[in-house]
Amino acid sequence: MRRACIDIGSNTTRLLVAECDGGELIEVHQQRAFTRLGRSLRNDRRIDQDKIDELVGVVREQLRTAGELGVADVTGVATAAIRSAANGAELVAAIRRACGLTVRILSGDEEARLAFAGAARTLGHVPAGELGVVDVGGGSSELVVGTAPDRVRWCTSVAVGSGDLADSCLRSDPPSAAELSHAREQIARSLDGLEVPNPTEAVAVGGSATSLRQLAGPLLDADAFARSLKLLASRRASEIANRFSLDLERVKLLPAGLLILEAASELFGAALTISRGGLREGVLLEAAG
Repeated sequence: MRRACIDIGSNTTRLLVAECDGGELIEVHQQRAFTRLGRSLRNDRRIDQDKIDELVGVVREQLRTAGELGVADVTGVATAAIRSAANGAELVAAIRRACGLTVRILSGDEEARLAFAGAARTLGHVPAGELGVVDVGGGSSELVVGTAPDRVRWCTSVAVGSGDLADSCLRSDPPSAAELSHAREQIARSLDGLEVPNPTEAVAVGGSATSLRQLAGPLLDADAFARSLKLLASRRASEIANRFSLDLERVKLLPAGLLILEAASELFGAALTISRGGLREGVLLEAAG
């Protein structure tokens, strides 16, 4: 059966259309808009009306695309920016009124569980032991350890994401050594006190990880992190975007995403393989039963 997921995140709003059959997913189409919802939150943690109107328009367009691809069943989810917004429910209501789509605001634990299921069930192999998954979003990051395909033993959602970290710490292009040091300190404070299980194998999901594949290849180990960060800290974002055929907005967030992924790898005690499945795949697999 052909299904679709619209995922409203802190950095992007994404559409995934896939054939779902017997626990397997075959991707049909992906679409992405950099809506930067997290950046729009004011001091009172409210999403302004212009951003609500923009999101409604993006969701309407993605629903139209899904319909043209023969999808009748669309699942909508929202993550950190909306669950932390004082008027997140107003955005959800506006989308329902204008588009007829009910958007489910995921808790941190739900986001972690679905990202784990999406990663574990699209690995292409069964891990020899426990699997660790890190999903770096724009406003939060989820770390999960469990057994494939969907048995979560431990998970946490931490309030540090690539969008918020880039906006607060990494304002130069390219980022300076002092800014990178400040970002590392902020990540360390967010992760302080976490006792993370050490999995046999670990994977990274999300936009930062997917884009880093272009720079570093499919494995993020200490050498890959160092090489990629050196590049990102020595070239302007526009140059890297052109060289690696990446979206400029994503490249601006990559140093922050890389630092969070590096910290997660150190906590897991394992290098990170970049996964091809994550939250949206987990949502569609859950919807398909």
